[in-house]
Amino acid sequence: MRTVNAYAAPSATEPLVKTTIERRDVGPKDVMIDIAYAGICHSDIHTVRGEWGQIQYPQVVGHEIVGTVSEVGSEVTKHKVGDRVGVGCMVNSCGECEYCKRGDEQYCAKGNTGTYTSVDPIDGTVTQGGYSQAVVVTEDFVLRVPESLDYAAVAPLLCAGITLYSPLHHWGVTEGTKVAIVGMGGLGHMGVKIAAALGADVTVLSQTTSKKDDSLRFGAKAHYATSDEQTFTDLANSFDLIINTVSAKIDMGAYLGLLAVDGTLVNVGAPSEPLEVPAFALIPARRSWAGSAIGGIRETQEMLDFCAEHGIVPETELIDAEQINEAYDRVLKSDVRYRFVIDAATFA
Repeated sequence: MRTVNAYAAPSATEPLVKTTIERRDVGPKDVMIDIAYAGICHSDIHTVRGEWGQIQYPQVVGHEIVGTVSEVGSEVTKHKVGDRVGVGCMVNSCGECEYCKRGDEQYCAKGNTGTYTSVDPIDGTVTQGGYSQAVVVTEDFVLRVPESLDYAAVAPLLCAGITLYSPLHHWGVTEGTKVAIVGMGGLGHMGVKIAAALGADVTVLSQTTSKKDDSLRFGAKAHYATSDEQTFTDLANSFDLIINTVSAKIDMGAYLGLLAVDGTLVNVGAPSEPLEVPAFALIPARRSWAGSAIGGIRETQEMLDFCAEHGIVPETELIDAEQINEAYDRVLKSDVRYRFVIDAATFA
């Protein structure tokens, strides 16, 4: 076992504190990664504060991890010491169900093993995430990080990036597809960059126009304020695909009305309140409402390679470990453009 420094939530109501955790010995198919950077995702905050259900404390979160391979097991063939690699939201799956076999491990029929708060099938412990100095992960769930991607900025691609790439890929976005991104935060800004790189005609729908300049700089053709009721009149029946990144209750009837015939609205934001969907916002135009999680390992690697090809990285603010609690408060106030990344050297 290896003891490493980490930051953990001692309870749902207390700030994260510096601590130590144990990482398992490297098994035959395992990879030890010395973590260089770890992103902060809003999911981390929901999780440690018990907003998505009870968890076991103390808990280390973080599922946007990049670092360098420091040790490999005797049977590892995909990675070697010194490789630049990443780990996203899951670290294992059954590998046997139809979804795993087709590369959709995120939808594993038996449930995938999350990077944190899951039971590790290897040793039965609760998985602990990337707010730490090192992690041990089975080789099949370790991703190659292209050298051209900014090492200090790339971590959020492992969640925010793939969360937007996956539905854009699944719903066949290509040259000329009319796409709207709802919300211009950590997820939304990645949706704009990736959709634009795919050739889509991208519109941002945000509460205000305060981030309009950013939207256009990232590749959007237009930016509208959803606080203005005229927006929903002007853009009615316009979009082939809408991706809603907002984790809050919205007027689903109004947003579904922005879809063209056969259009789809995909939720990647996960509000705690139920969303009400009027049937007649769907039926007259054969519209669809769907959800999407992250991507599988193969698709996540494809996303990383796509971002390297197109020079796409998240907009980030680098912080030290002692600033994590302050960063959480700022995330809740939407006071970041657009993702926080922790310098893992400061865990020492």
